[in-house]
Amino acid sequence: MNSMKGLGGLVAWLMICFSASLFGILFPPGEWYAALDKPAWNPPDWVFGPVWTLLYAMMAVAAWRVWWRRGLSAARLALAVFLFQLVLNALWSAIFFGLQMPGAAFLHILILLAAITLTMVLFRREDPMSVWLLLPYWLWVAFASVLNFTLWWMN
Repeated sequence: MNSMKGLGGLVAWLMICFSASLFGILFPPGEWYAALDKPAWNPPDWVFGPVWTLLYAMMAVAAWRVWWRRGLSAARLALAVFLFQLVLNALWSAIFFGLQMPGAAFLHILILLAAITLTMVLFRREDPMSVWLLLPYWLWVAFASVLNFTLWWMN
């Protein structure tokens, strides 16, 4: 593959990953979230934007590396599971912020965490470096799972 095709692929994966972010923007935290009781260790609101920007970029690079190294046909299952977890990622905001259902969002985020774990297992077979790129995402979603549960419990 030539370098332009590689660059085009990277841009495509960045667009795919950041589309999940754009969907999430449709469901801003708003007054409901602001009024919730929060634990002392809840990150300030300004942290979420930069963290998610970095995580989506790293996710895109991980998917691109798998696609670039193995191709779509060879890594079809791994990339399909990656896209599935990306959809789950986007839907969490709709459930938590849009529907204001932290209990349902907690169950959803546990499924998301399992899907990320499966993605990492499948990506490891295709490109071990991609797992390291997904690890911060897994850690953040694990933290978000605990935070989601705590917000549900406190409110």
